[in-house]
Amino acid sequence: MTGETEEIAELSFEDALRALETIVRQLESGDVPLEDSISLYEKGEKLRQHCQKRLDAAQARIERIVAGPDGAAAGTQPFDAAER
Repeated sequence: MTGETEEIAELSFEDALRALETIVRQLESGDVPLEDSISLYEKGEKLRQHCQKRLDAAQARIERIVAGPDGAAAGTQPFDAAER
């Protein structure tokens, strides 16, 4: 892993999203030179992938909510728990 990739992996979802939004604003402004735009786009893609990974993990955890006999949530199981 590169240093930048490791730094991104340590970001919370919210921090990564803020960084991604900043990059999008910079790219949309049109004031960034081409080479810098390419670098920003690459970093933005890494941030997007990180955010998507976090969202996917959260969705998987949500889907693991265990329903009781009445249909109400009776508890949760960790995302990586073995099927019961």
